[in-house]
Amino acid sequence: MPAMEAPSLKSAQLAAVHRMLSLNDTNTTKASSPSSSFSYNDAPAGTSYNQWKILIYDIPCRSIISPLLSVSQLRSRGVTLHLLISSTTEREAIPDVPAVYFVEPTRSNLKTIAEDCAKRLYSKVHINFVTKLDRALMEEFGKLMVQNGCLDMIASLHDQYLDFICLEKNLFSLSNQKDSYAMINGSGVTDMVMENYLTDLAFGLLSVVGTTGCVPVIRCPRGGAPEMVARKLNKLIAEHPSTGANYNHSHHSKHMRPLLVILDRNMDLITPIQHSSTYQALIDDLLTHQANRVEFTTKAEGGVRSQVKKFDLDADLDTFYQRHKFNPFPEAIESNGVELNNVTSREKAIRSKTVGGNADDNVDATATANAVSHQEDGMAASDLASAVDSLPKLLEQKKQLEMHTSILQAVMNEVAARDVPQFYELESALASGQYKNDPLKAKNAVMALAIDVSKGNVEDKIRLVIVFCLATTAPGSDVTEVASAMANALESKGTTHTASGGGKGAAHGHGLLSKDDRIKLDKGLKAIAYLKNLRSMQMIPNIVDAVDYGSRTAGNSDLLSGFMARATNQATGLLAKATEKVSSMLGKIVKHYSTRVVENLCEMKPGTEDDEYLYLDPKVKGDVDVKILRNMTRSPCREVITFVIGGGCYAEYQNLQMIADERRSVTYGSTELMSPCEFLSQLGKLS
Repeated sequence: MPAMEAPSLKSAQLAAVHRMLSLNDTNTTKASSPSSSFSYNDAPAGTSYNQWKILIYDIPCRSIISPLLSVSQLRSRGVTLHLLISSTTEREAIPDVPAVYFVEPTRSNLKTIAEDCAKRLYSKVHINFVTKLDRALMEEFGKLMVQNGCLDMIASLHDQYLDFICLEKNLFSLSNQKDSYAMINGSGVTDMVMENYLTDLAFGLLSVVGTTGCVPVIRCPRGGAPEMVARKLNKLIAEHPSTGANYNHSHHSKHMRPLLVILDRNMDLITPIQHSSTYQALIDDLLTHQANRVEFTTKAEGGVRSQVKKFDLDADLDTFYQRHKFNPFPEAIESNGVELNNVTSREKAIRSKTVGGNADDNVDATATANAVSHQEDGMAASDLASAVDSLPKLLEQKKQLEMHTSILQAVMNEVAARDVPQFYELESALASGQYKNDPLKAKNAVMALAIDVSKGNVEDKIRLVIVFCLATTAPGSDVTEVASAMANALESKGTTHTASGGGKGAAHGHGLLSKDDRIKLDKGLKAIAYLKNLRSMQMIPNIVDAVDYGSRTAGNSDLLSGFMARATNQATGLLAKATEKVSSMLGKIVKHYSTRVVENLCEMKPGTEDDEYLYLDPKVKGDVDVKILRNMTRSPCREVITFVIGGGCYAEYQNLQMIADERRSVTYGSTELMSPCEFLSQLGKLS
């Protein structure tokens, strides 16, 4: 029997989707629990597990399903066809098969379902709303069904509370939330629109809480969007029948409740905008990366023909990605080379022993297996059979590593073309307070890189100036001077890098700014002006004053020298190319704002946010006074969910894992996951 998987938010959501696809059969509860080892491929034919069915969803719900289940996995659960409810082509009638609808409870979706039922396209319909169906809409839907004379078509109707997207075990974002930072901080938003928006966020978090099956303690800063969402959520949990005070989940002790920390993006604007040094964060920054799919363009050697490559990444199943997504980029490059060489050597060893010593023969796994019977000497037959049996798995591992070689190469091309390490190194120095006592030196360093048109693209330079604005106490006039000098240099000389081609910044020759770059420059200058204005009104904190200097990685020079020594010995291919460009991206890890806050709350440190933050418990009426709790014994925090209103990023997700260990899990979520350039675009809308 396979080992039971440790419960996670993703496994809980997947279990809920399993139940939905099993037509909400109550007998599936045990088999589809987060810790179950049940295999849908082994389900008895004709059961609700694999009964033939059609899945009909809308675009937001498709985004929820896609990271959880592949097409083949859907088929193993009996889904023969999956269609968009808003498809422009008319859906054909399949009257012998039931349909599972998984949609948002909107008026247009309800109208379409009623029309499908009136046409009797399917044998029965099982309607699943991703979140709560409003009573007024429910009554309207009921009238439509009665008027159409098709009420008998509905076999079941459920509010699933699955309105969030799980990309990894400990990573999620809310569904259908775009431009969230601009939405919350925009000047033209009415009170009613904002109220409705924050209510939607609370319902999204209710889905997360309901899926985990355990009532959390809620902590958040006082005032603003976090408190409004926290109070709304606190009320919803207390009133909701399946997450109320009497609800217990099997894998949670009643004394080990999760901690839900709700934060505001404005408390740390540096993390989502600055350059990163780790593999996963660089993929999201430099390549096209959406919903675990990475896309980039490559050119054949010596040719002009380009090729678009697309890969699906799964950090929970891809062992290389799982091990190295949080590692510095040079380490990922080196490990990929070492592991690929190792796998290739093992493959050749198996092939040479099974095909008469010719390790270069291109023999597939089947031919290799057939050769076992012809072996007269060498390894024992049982050992040989075992080696051959391992070959398909070895070839799959090799294919996986070769995929990462392609991705690493694409990232490396961008890193080298745009001199990303220089931006990363200077921004890290600014953010960690190295220039705290010498603002003039900081200004000169930023100025030199910002006006050098051979370094980076337009967005790289704007991001550097923004970090300078946010991470230092330089006067506004200095920020304006640097921004103007950068704009003048770009206007007069153009840039050697533009956001077209291989990734988000392929190179081209010197010249005037392209139309696309000019638009980005204009938006970037507006973003700088907006942030400078926020800083002048003291609406954002001074990050440098709170930097955790003691968290910088020890032995950084040893790590760097070790990498350089290995690169000298293996100075070939991608590793050799990385040596010169990315050696400065090793080490230098500092705990970011959200990490420090969550750590203080988990460890209940006095004199920190634990004293200041609001404490809400859905099982208790009213606010809880933390001062009273100081005199009581509080249970240690074993499970944390950190949620950022206004958007999150992979760099912040990674940084939070610094405080996760075998005793504490940290799940990270946000209204949306943004790349640095996407966040920059939102800032440009707010001037």
